[in-house]
Amino acid sequence: MRVVIAGGHGKIALLLQRHLAGRGDSAVGLIRNPEQAPTLAAAGATPVICDLEHADAAEVAAHLADADAVIFAAGAGPGSGAARKDTVDRAAAALLADAATRAGVRRYLLISSMGVDAPPSAGTDEVWAAYLRAKKAAEDDLRGRDLAWTALRPGQLTDDQPTGRVTLTRHAGRGAISRADVAHVLVALLEEPGTAGATLELVGGSTPIADAVHAATT
Repeated sequence: MRVVIAGGHGKIALLLQRHLAGRGDSAVGLIRNPEQAPTLAAAGATPVICDLEHADAAEVAAHLADADAVIFAAGAGPGSGAARKDTVDRAAAALLADAATRAGVRRYLLISSMGVDAPPSAGTDEVWAAYLRAKKAAEDDLRGRDLAWTALRPGQLTDDQPTGRVTLTRHAGRGAISRADVAHVLVALLEEPGTAGATLELVGGSTPIADAVHAATT
């Protein structure tokens, strides 16, 4: 399986790339900064320089040739302002979807966020509110496309060791989840076409990942 990951230098993306490479799959990480390339290579991925804030769909589609799936794991990151939440967390996700359509890649996984269904409450930090709006817009954009998409909404992310056990459902409730478990869930979702068209929340739990993903198809 050849999987192209937007935001290849992110914490979840690097764990995901190691997991895919360990299984013998081909992971390609799209990154903006060439200095990040050695880190991706060490994780077993092929780094590709592509700035999703300035590229067009044709350029990105060229990087998706022969891919079996794409994963949007990019984000504007800590310290970025509200404007970049829109240009990365929304617009770049839509650009990747445009490119996937051009390249004939139907499977698309989006790492979204808990809490996007309700409008930000009064007094919410402006940047956080922009992030939530951008993630919701990215989800809404996918729903209008002819792609086999799945939106994954992790809870509070931690750097804990993976447990291999999760709660994965339409409405999971608040909770934490390790980035390593998120990466393993993403790989399991790649192999479960029955989750296409689903928006799933993910927190720690007691169900083995394979069983949780299978149950999410019913």
